[in-house]
Amino acid sequence: MAAPLDGEDGHRPDYPPKAPPPPKKPVEPPRPEGAAPGPVLVRARLVARIVNRRAANWMLENAPWTPGKAGRHVIGKLAEWGYRLDSDREANITAVTVLLARAALTDGGRRISLHLADQDHQALILVLSHQSGHAPEGEDLFA
Repeated sequence: MAAPLDGEDGHRPDYPPKAPPPPKKPVEPPRPEGAAPGPVLVRARLVARIVNRRAANWMLENAPWTPGKAGRHVIGKLAEWGYRLDSDREANITAVTVLLARAALTDGGRRISLHLADQDHQALILVLSHQSGHAPEGEDLFA
């Protein structure tokens, strides 16, 4: 008579051994107490694009002299582009640029960006505040 194959009960194990099936749904880590399940609110990333026109931009630090410097940048570039600015227009453009720069600087960012574009002899002045953690990753603002 032949000897039993696997000890006393005569049962031979399967080869290769069978693995248990994977779980149907991944195990969810425990939620912190007091956290109610619900949808996560995601704010769309804001992007400004200036295309098909002349444009210039400058990065400026958050400093007391930045609004005046922004005004000088805008006036200088508009003169370079052929805008004829008398003293009244120059003062108005500088005042608007200074106002926009001051508003952006009070937002608390470490720097601002000043963007200038023109089309059909009309100028666009855009001032953005940049705060850490809010910069678009890998996106070009001006194509």
